[in-house]
Amino acid sequence: MAKPNLRGRWALITGASSGLGADFARNLAARGMHLVLTARREEQLNALADDLRRTRGVQVDVIPLDLAREHAPDTLHEKVTAAGRTIDMLINNAGLGIYGDFLDIAWERERAMLQLDIVTLAHMTKLFARDMAARRRGYILQVASIGAFQPSPTYATYSAAKSFVLYFGEALHHELKDKGVVVTVASPGVTKTEFFDVAGQEPTLYQRAFMMDSPTVVNIAIAAMLKGKSSVVPGYRNSALAFSTRFVPRQLAARVADQLMKY
Repeated sequence: MAKPNLRGRWALITGASSGLGADFARNLAARGMHLVLTARREEQLNALADDLRRTRGVQVDVIPLDLAREHAPDTLHEKVTAAGRTIDMLINNAGLGIYGDFLDIAWERERAMLQLDIVTLAHMTKLFARDMAARRRGYILQVASIGAFQPSPTYATYSAAKSFVLYFGEALHHELKDKGVVVTVASPGVTKTEFFDVAGQEPTLYQRAFMMDSPTVVNIAIAAMLKGKSSVVPGYRNSALAFSTRFVPRQLAARVADQLMKY
């Protein structure tokens, strides 16, 4: 697959105020892409946008928005269209996890997580993939998790949500490739971001040992997308771990995951 020329094209990044989202923005700006950044935290978005305009000379639009709200994807699509931005790359990065026993987690928090991690992601994909298919070009990166490959006690709904992202994205890769749209799923392992602060977990020994830095994860994910791959697990240890789950009964995988989340 020929290396695409991204300079001067527009990318839309969700969850762009910190962590992986901010590093996706930095990586793509370095490639000459103009950006639309969205997240809830307007101050952080503006600071990142100002820095990228100054250091990379790209255009950056900021759209503060809570994507966990039901009609947020429609609102975002309308704003982007009204601004005359043609989105050639969608990075569906917005998401969160919640750590804890299922019965102890407040339903309101869990519902918001499922709305953001599943419903919003699917809705965003439908809206922008239609535009891309009509132009017969575009890239979509779905950010899943290594947790998508096995049941994960204490992250039960998060792991299941990311399984949806993985299989949804891999299915769309085949549906849309003949329409000129590349869909790739990135399933990072433990990454040094704000994830654990939001999830409410102190990183375990396993998580600290396997932790990767965010810019490296982002670079691997973007490289896989630009090569037209359907899926990638950043990091050779994470790749081996994800691959090994296909040889392990799911109940055993659940028990192992339970222990890794505790020690």
